[in-house]
Formats: sequence, C-alpha cells, structure tokens
Amino acid sequence: MEWAWPWLTTLGEALLQLFTQPFYYIAVILIALIYHRQLLQERRLFHVRLQSSITQTIRALLGGIVIGVIVSVVSIFLGAHLTLASVICIWAATLVLALFRIRYLCFAYAAGLLGVVQFGLNVASGWQPEGWLGSVTEALRALDMPALLVLAALLHLGEAMLVRLQGVSMASPLLFEGKRGKLVGGYQLQHFWPVPLLILVPVTGSGAELAWNPLLNAGGGYMLMALPILLGFGEVTQSMLPGQKVQISAKRLLFYGTGLLVLSLLAAWWSPLMVVAALAAFIGHEFLVWYSGFEEQHRSPVFVHPVHGLKVLGVIPDSPAEELGIEAGETLYKVNGVMVHSPEELHRALRMNPAFCKLEVRNHQGESKFMQRAIYEGEHHQ
Repeated sequence: MEWAWPWLTTLGEALLQLFTQPFYYIAVILIALIYHRQLLQERRLFHVRLQSSITQTIRALLGGIVIGVIVSVVSIFLGAHLTLASVICIWAATLVLALFRIRYLCFAYAAGLLGVVQFGLNVASGWQPEGWLGSVTEALRALDMPALLVLAALLHLGEAMLVRLQGVSMASPLLFEGKRGKLVGGYQLQHFWPVPLLILVPVTGSGAELAWNPLLNAGGGYMLMALPILLGFGEVTQSMLPGQKVQISAKRLLFYGTGLLVLSLLAAWWSPLMVVAALAAFIGHEFLVWYSGFEEQHRSPVFVHPVHGLKVLGVIPDSPAEELGIEAGETLYKVNGVMVHSPEELHRALRMNPAFCKLEVRNHQGESKFMQRAIYEGEHHQ
C-alpha cells in the first residue's frame, strides 16, 4: 500500500484546486441564470411557472457531481490523461469552432478537429516551420489523441445518463406557429450540468505511480488536476412527448459515446485508427444533430388541438390536474358534460359547477377515461 499515500496527497491537492478556482462556480451561476430565463419564458407564455429555477439548478449541480465522479474514476482506470499543452489546444480549438457555430462549443468537436489536424501534420512530416508556428506544430504532433478522444467519449456517455435520468424533469413547454399558421405546442429540452473532473497529468520525477497498468499509459508518474467541464444538451421537439424524445436522444448518445470509446481505445493499440476515431467524433456528433432535426421536420406535431377537445401541453405541478392524473399529450374532451373546443369554453364549463368537476379525457391511445374531483377554495385556477 505504499502507493496509497501519494495518491491521497495528490487527491487532496486536486480537490483544493477545484474548490478554489472560479470556473466551476461561474458555470453554476450561468446555469442558474439560464434556468431563471426559462422560468420567465414560461411565465410569459402561460402566466405560470412549471418548474423552479432553484430546483433545476440544484438538480443539475447534483447530477454533474455524480457524473463527474463516475467519469473521473473510469478515466483514471483507463489512464486517460491531459497535459497543459492538450488543455490549451482544446480551448483554442473550441473557441475557433465556436466562431462558426455556437453549438460547436463541444469537447467532441474540438478533439475531433485536433485529431484530423494532427493526422495532416504527421502526413506532412517533412514540413518543419520555424518560430511560434513551429512550436504550435510540435505541440499538436505531441498530443495524445487517443486519450483526448477517450475523455470525449466518456463525457458523452455521462451526458447520455444525465439526459435519461433528468431530461423529462427539465423539459420546458413552448408554443410555435405551425406550417399552416396554426398554433402548435412543443417542448424545449435545454439542459446544462457543471461536471467537476479529476484528470491524470503525466509528470516526471515526484509523481505518484499507478498500481495497475492502464490501457492509455503515458509512462512515469502522475498527478491529478481539477478540470471543471460544462456539459450541455439541447433539443426541441414538436413530434414526440418529452419522455419519448428523452429516451431516443439518450439512446443515441449512448451508442455514439460507446462507439467513440471503442474506436479511441483501438486507436491507442493501432495508431492508423486514430484519424477514424477523430472523424467519428466530429461527423458522428453532427449526424446526431442533423438527424434529430430531419426527424422533427418529417413527423406530424403531437401538440395540436384536435377537431374536438383540447390537447394538454403540460400539467402544473401540485395542481388538481396533476392529482387527477392528467398527462401531457392527452386531450380534454368534455368538462362537466360539455364538449370543449377552446380555452374560453373550458373555463365556462368549469364555472358551471364551481364546487365539483367531471372530466372526460382521451388518453394517448384515444381511449376515454373519466375523472371527477371536488374543487376547493384557493386552489389554482388552472
């Protein structure tokens, strides 16, 4: 157990570094502001908030910590490591990509771009520029691309887990103008998580040694570095219920992350596969975005009012509707025996009996279910 004490020491230093640097706290503040903006949007559209921005921020914070621990443990076991040069290159590549599109602000895009650039520089091995360009070229050629791509794959696997577990709870309803000018409902799935990572950094001399032989071995000793990462996921759906969209998106992210992880580990064993893994990181991610948009354009919207009844876009938490078991995507068909076709007709039917309410609701399969409940003073008017 002689190796344990050096690792406890470097773990304490890394945690202290994480708690003292401002980037992690800045990420948490940005997430809180984004969810507060989402709350204001719900109030503007529906005159009520469906979620609490504080609750959403706490949920994102806790989810990010759990995934950060999992990704850190797995990456350390595999030996995925970063150097100061690789961190600078990732930041530079990310900023360059963000100039073209803000959604390119992603670890996978940056790692894929660096992998392709490194492959091009290795092909042109006879080209040796001088000055600062020569230093940049040498730094790019020295990058351990399999380690970077493994880290990108693990982060996307963690994102898939977060989307699957928290995606529905963070979905926010929206209203759109449909292709024919008709009002269409949908959901915005926009989520962010601050993920605190502890990453191996190869050092010479006084570094701690691993007690096992990792797949991505940089040789010599290591130390741990705190690296806060901001994970983000964004989708808009009109053609699916939020639960269905979350399941599909999480499954696709899982396939993408698993495929990228396998290719990256194989590239560490056989270097010609490195450019394949780099292209898969970029093109695979872009394909997910394109296919999701293509799918939405070629499917009929779910949240459109039918000929008879009113489609339910969302249910206010802790309201009588939630207590009755009404779900998003169902249709309010009759209220107190009266068929409703507009919000005005709905409110008139509710006022017919201010102390009691009977509902006929069509579920997702088009089958009727009947509900009834007393209405008490002070309960939410919706």
